Amino acid sequence: MTDGNSLNKPNCVSPIINKSAVKKVKIDKIFLIITLCLVLFGALIFTSAALGLLAGSGAKYSDVAVSHIVFGIGLGLIAMVFSSRFDYKHLRKYSFYLYISALALTFLVFVPGLNFEHGGAKRWIDIAGVTFQPSEFLKLAFVIYLAAWLAAMREKVSTVKFGFLPFLILLATAAAALLPQPDTDTFLIIFAAGLGMFLIAGAKIRHILTLGAICVVLVGALAFTRPYVMERIKIFINPAANPQGSGYQIRQSLIAIGSGEIFGRGFGQSIQKFDFLPEPIGDSIFAVAAEEFGFVGSVLLIMLYTAFAVRGFKIASRAPDRFSGLLVTGIVILIISQSFLNISAMLGVLPLSGLPLLFVSHGGTAMLVTLFAVGIVLNISKYQRNS
Repeated sequence: MTDGNSLNKPNCVSPIINKSAVKKVKIDKIFLIITLCLVLFGALIFTSAALGLLAGSGAKYSDVAVSHIVFGIGLGLIAMVFSSRFDYKHLRKYSFYLYISALALTFLVFVPGLNFEHGGAKRWIDIAGVTFQPSEFLKLAFVIYLAAWLAAMREKVSTVKFGFLPFLILLATAAAALLPQPDTDTFLIIFAAGLGMFLIAGAKIRHILTLGAICVVLVGALAFTRPYVMERIKIFINPAANPQGSGYQIRQSLIAIGSGEIFGRGFGQSIQKFDFLPEPIGDSIFAVAAEEFGFVGSVLLIMLYTAFAVRGFKIASRAPDRFSGLLVTGIVILIISQSFLNISAMLGVLPLSGLPLLFVSHGGTAMLVTLFAVGIVLNISKYQRNS
């Protein structure tokens, strides 16, 4: 990059790397096993939750199964194998074009005739009956481009002109595509991943604190301009308020989680998923899991996500170059922050988000992109710096 304050295509010609400083090893089997456990456990939970929903709504199970199990898990595993095998350095080379393409695709949700609206939000594109959420691609493309840009900036990241301001502009481009949908939750996930990467890349603490303050002000502004955001905050402060309205979901979620007790009711035995719990295959699916598998099953699931994060960060710490280390860090933060945000919301620890629980909730696009991202981490795990 010739001009540090620019957000143009980063300089992808990296310095010559001493090949003797990098060794090639086998793929990280522990990370792979953790991922497969999450996928299998998630498929088990999803199957039970989906059957409960379909029994009440009369919907076709095949429609849900195709979008999640076949498209999401099936194609997702194929995508994971593919991304674990190609040269990850190509991602750095084409990072700018990937991000611009993802932005353009996300803006298509505002085009009449292409978008699909649900719950007052325009977050999906419908082409020939195939519906997908482009923001899932935007999350990954943002992390890839940010990793490439931060790697190119190196020590300049700590400056205002070449680090803080360009990073702020990059966040603004994502906000421009997501907030009007509205998709505040996805933007907050991108913000969290970007902030973590920016800090690790060498940003000054005062810049991080400034960005945090900007985020708080932005959320405050959204709360006063968008009633649903303010309502979520109010319900978070007082979950008992409006139990038949905006507080209904968290109330039913807590009932389901409490009903599971220590060992749960048993697989397929959830009661709350039948006409009581909203979105049992969506953002409320953790409550179904907690009711059927109890405290023990819930802790096991949380431990799997924790192990995913720990192993992922270990891979990042051994990554062969600055770009790959930042990329793995960003991917892990994307997946873990969204998953823990969903679980925390169902427990009443954080306000309701509406975000799916990755590896578990219904969502073919989310599963496909998540597994593709996992494949990138596995790819990078094959290369380590010699100590």
